[in-house]
Amino acid sequence: MKLAKVQELLDAKIHAGAELVGQLEVKDAFGSDLMSDVLAFVQEQGMLLTGLRNSQVVRTAEMMDMQVVVFVRGKEPDEEMVSVAEERNIVLMSTEMTMFTSCGILYKNGLGTDGKAGESLV
Repeated sequence: MKLAKVQELLDAKIHAGAELVGQLEVKDAFGSDLMSDVLAFVQEQGMLLTGLRNSQVVRTAEMMDMQVVVFVRGKEPDEEMVSVAEERNIVLMSTEMTMFTSCGILYKNGLGTDGKAGESLV
């Protein structure tokens, strides 16, 4: 899914990496407020959705080669996070939606479903 479509679906505000939004495509995402879970379970997700708002989020995304972080529930990154993200070419976005709603909308629209939007993968 094109990142511009993610921005549209989540009505997201861009805080860092605006020039990358039209170029990047993400195939999967991971939603968590626990960075230990991100480190343990992320494999090839290009996007992290989280309500955690601290510098560890951007550092974890960088370590896991994630290209995009979406802050949910109206959380927004601080200046330090934006600066680090810009240096590392990581897009930071925020949405007023909850994590549950954000993940559901992205899944329903085909993210992480290998083109089987809205179908169960079980």
